[in-house]
Amino acid sequence: MESMGMLTEEEVKKYQEDGYLVLDGFLDPDECDVLRKKMSEIVDRMDVPEHCRIQFSTDHEEQLKAQGSADYFITSGDKIRFFFEKGVFNEKGDFTVARECSLNKIGHALHAFEPVYKNVTHSQKVQTVVKKLGLKCPVILQSMYIFKQPGIGGEVNPHQDATFLNTEPLGRVMGLWIALEDATLQNGCLWFIPGSHKNGITRRMVRTAKGAFPLTDFVGRERNYDDNLFIPTPVKKGGLVLIHGEVVHRSAENISSHSRHVYTFHVMESQDTLWNPENWLQPSPELPFPPLYT
Repeated sequence: MESMGMLTEEEVKKYQEDGYLVLDGFLDPDECDVLRKKMSEIVDRMDVPEHCRIQFSTDHEEQLKAQGSADYFITSGDKIRFFFEKGVFNEKGDFTVARECSLNKIGHALHAFEPVYKNVTHSQKVQTVVKKLGLKCPVILQSMYIFKQPGIGGEVNPHQDATFLNTEPLGRVMGLWIALEDATLQNGCLWFIPGSHKNGITRRMVRTAKGAFPLTDFVGRERNYDDNLFIPTPVKKGGLVLIHGEVVHRSAENISSHSRHVYTFHVMESQDTLWNPENWLQPSPELPFPPLYT
């Protein structure tokens, strides 16, 4: 599609019915390479204190240990911070792999502080897509660069983004997931349960009371999902996946020799919407949630 912002009515309907939509060729290969080159520069100058070298996981108990107990994570909404794969540090906190191969993701404010990512996030193509889906006053909640490292890129368990980015009413958050390399069955593409965004949520990640430890906890538990309901969604380099905040999705570990780099960010329709004050992510005086439309 030459003018990628121009969604057809059929595509809008498919997103509304399935809870996700793939748009091939949203970015051209050169645009993807610019984002990857900039990230390589960020990693090259990465200087992470040893006490911040936490490891990222989506397992329930490991989330509580590695994320919830870490001030480094909970205060990352208005910063650019580094989150690592399992087993990339030895007992002394030194890298056991090349530093560029150690990262799970970098987040959560690339859209605010790195012009290359800011330009893509606020691009006319993105704005046109979001407007076509009916968002009147969208704001940007967070952004991430996900690496899915070859051989060690971890599994992401079935989840709903609204577990972590909760609103009243539900249905006001959407993820935009841009493949900067081919996302395949072998390197950990996304899998979705079509239509699962219509069933609400059963789990929320919440901030605990001030002074409590850990800093976050989970209310409720994730449902058990029939693995046969998940549909694989391979995406070519430059493709965009729109992800409803309540659709159930996952990705497998990367068993291949190829990485699966992604730039992704979340937007929220702010009109007549309450951002849950218990969410781990909160706007700050330094970075209120910026409007998408400029």
